[in-house]
Amino acid sequence: MALLFAPPFDKTSLDPGYIKGYPPGIRENGGQYTHAALWSVMAFAALGEGGKAAALFSLLNPINHARTRADVHRYKVEPYVVPADVYARPPHVGRGGWTWYTGSAGWMQRAGMESILGVRLHGDVLHLDPCIPRAWTGFEISLRHRSARYEIQVEDPDGIGRGIAFASVDGNVVMERPFRLRLVDDGATHRLKVQLG
Repeated sequence: MALLFAPPFDKTSLDPGYIKGYPPGIRENGGQYTHAALWSVMAFAALGEGGKAAALFSLLNPINHARTRADVHRYKVEPYVVPADVYARPPHVGRGGWTWYTGSAGWMQRAGMESILGVRLHGDVLHLDPCIPRAWTGFEISLRHRSARYEIQVEDPDGIGRGIAFASVDGNVVMERPFRLRLVDDGATHRLKVQLG
């Protein structure tokens, strides 16, 4: 779990506000508060720590809380829905909460796509700035833009993790840094090749 803070507010005269109203280890009071943990993923990526960002992302991925029968019985919520929180104190350690009623899934989508894979869309412009673990050799994405399709292949043969050393679209070298590409609605399939470095 990625706890918001520890220890929880339960044996203090200080009043931090409404979070002390939750039992210790539940939600914002010393549990895993998924919104904040996902913002940490984004922060690690912004700092160039792709390995830390991806490791934390994996830790937060709900499917990884339900890999075994024992995990499922402990987690007690859907493994295909991002929870708002995961409890950190007995007798509910590892139990998920507030699954369908949270914006955490949206933040998880943004943390993975925009911060780790580095794919951001602003209108018709694709911005690409990956920050991946050095152990990855690359990744591929297929992006649809209206009637067009963009096949994006990112390679990192030297384990650099970020920074674009080379980019081409349909064989034409793109020199602009930071990398931006105006997407077209032409019904064609375009191939974008990127090498990190």
